[in-house]
Amino acid sequence: MANNNTMVIGKTKRSTDNMIDEAIAQQNSWLNRRRNFTRRFLKSINVFSHKEESEKETIVVTRERAPRDDNDKNKSVLREYWFPILCAFIVLFVAIWVIFVRVGTPQRVITLNANPVPVETVSNDTVKNISEPTDIPTFDIVRIRENGIVVAGRWQPNKNISILVNNKIVATERTDENGEFVYAPTNGLKPGNYTLSLMGAEPKMKSEDKVFLYISDADYRNSVSLLMTRDGSRVLQSPSILKDGDLVVSKIDYLDTGRIIVTGDALPRLRVSLSLDDKYLGFARVSDYKHFGVGADAGELKPGQEYNLTVRLHDGDGQTIATVNHNFVMPEMTGDNDTFYTVRRGDCLWIIARNFLRRGVLFSIIAERNSIQNPDLIFTDQLLQIPTKK
Repeated sequence: MANNNTMVIGKTKRSTDNMIDEAIAQQNSWLNRRRNFTRRFLKSINVFSHKEESEKETIVVTRERAPRDDNDKNKSVLREYWFPILCAFIVLFVAIWVIFVRVGTPQRVITLNANPVPVETVSNDTVKNISEPTDIPTFDIVRIRENGIVVAGRWQPNKNISILVNNKIVATERTDENGEFVYAPTNGLKPGNYTLSLMGAEPKMKSEDKVFLYISDADYRNSVSLLMTRDGSRVLQSPSILKDGDLVVSKIDYLDTGRIIVTGDALPRLRVSLSLDDKYLGFARVSDYKHFGVGADAGELKPGQEYNLTVRLHDGDGQTIATVNHNFVMPEMTGDNDTFYTVRRGDCLWIIARNFLRRGVLFSIIAERNSIQNPDLIFTDQLLQIPTKK
């Protein structure tokens, strides 16, 4: 029985030689394409090169045949370089304008007032400092007008800032890109004392400085505006007119210690000075409630001799805006060991002791004489007995 051998053919594998041949063929094809691309690129460059040379030859031949005059040359230059020349002229014009026109023009700050006032000229550096935004809200101008007030200040740009009157928010304004804002309400404030402050939003930031306002019941021009800072107060608006009663001397005490005490009423927060026969003795600030008391050593005054006592009210620049002259003949001393003082609104034992006893720390003597348990608690119209014996 014959055996039939059957061959089973399975999956064949690619020959390694065939794979190598295909790779070499692909590489040759890629190199041929690269060579063809390079030939076309170099040919195009060569064409352009020959074209430029032919154009140059044509221009040279044309120039040799028909030379142009100077006008044609100038026109050709202007035609080719008109744009750079125009830009150069524009830059030159802007530079001249900045140097001679803008920088040379003085900046001016106009005071907001109903009355015409001289315009104050300030330097560019001052204006730059005023317009710069600050991290803490600050006041620039606070003016009292006939129909209200004007508040101008600075904070961070494009932020909301609130104006507070006596710690209550009355309005919220928006600062501009320079950080500046203006608040000008149409309704005026009633006569009296007010304290203005600022508070910025996002984040909340309160102003360190405050502004004290005294709105006069007689005339807005009789009002006072003061900027209060850590270093003291500065008058922003002084009274331009005064009325009877803006400076009044109500009492004069002369003690056998040689001390003279003058009390009276004046515009709040301004300064009152005292002079005797043109000799300066001292000064004091008027309280928020319009009361003042000045105590100074006048020396020994002789009974029967005439003296001239002068009380002056000063504005923020130190100028005298009101004067009261009191001529008197020195009477005989009564020999009493005590004098009396009526407490007024805004008084404290420290100020009373400073005026009568030279030093505020001696307030305990007054408290003991009047059986005051709490030296910080005294009352308006309370009659105090002041020991004045040497």
